[in-house]
Amino acid sequence: MFCRDTWQRVAASGAWFAGLPATFADALLARAEPVSISAGQRLFARGEVPDGLYCVLSGVVRVTATSVSGQEALLAMLQPPQWFGEIAVFDGAPRTHDAWAQEDCELLRVPQAALLAELAERPQHWRELGQLLTQKLRITFAAVEELSLLRPTQRVAGRLLLMADGYGTWTDRSKRVLEVSQEQLGLMLALSRQTVNQSLRELQSRGCIKRRRASIEVIDVHLLRATRDGI
Repeated sequence: MFCRDTWQRVAASGAWFAGLPATFADALLARAEPVSISAGQRLFARGEVPDGLYCVLSGVVRVTATSVSGQEALLAMLQPPQWFGEIAVFDGAPRTHDAWAQEDCELLRVPQAALLAELAERPQHWRELGQLLTQKLRITFAAVEELSLLRPTQRVAGRLLLMADGYGTWTDRSKRVLEVSQEQLGLMLALSRQTVNQSLRELQSRGCIKRRRASIEVIDVHLLRATRDGI
């Protein structure tokens, strides 16, 4: 279990939390509580009553949706120091998706009631929470655009870039080794495993990435971005 100093260090390594007013950042950490979940354990399910705002301290959280036939869609794989769960803070409605531990995870949870009490006391901080939501909304719009306009290899390149910068969490660095499988990329992009494999081969031949057994290494982020943009 991480200590409170580690909570602050990990959370502050992300652009959103680092940009918060000190009063709001301190209030979030003061009201937060640690949560540990084991690999394969479900954190929350679609339709459940919301229980708060989360931050990933270690591990990977898989956000999914499942059809009535059992087919799974993989929306995101969240890593430190990403925050999630803010949608239900705004509307109080049930959870929109399932969240699972891809591996053993340490999380922070700011309980729903405690967060709403803080925002009632200092309503100006709704704006900061709104920035977290709109950041993800921009990513969603971009993903819909890519689905309509880009060929598979460009879409794979775009998703790898998105994962490399932590879905917008970081602005000053990127992650070089991405722990994601071909199957998971296919689920995220609604592409067959064969199509993903072909796209990864093309990206590797261009010098953008290097495929490993259970991960993908980004070799040249600028070349990967150019491929996504069709250059």
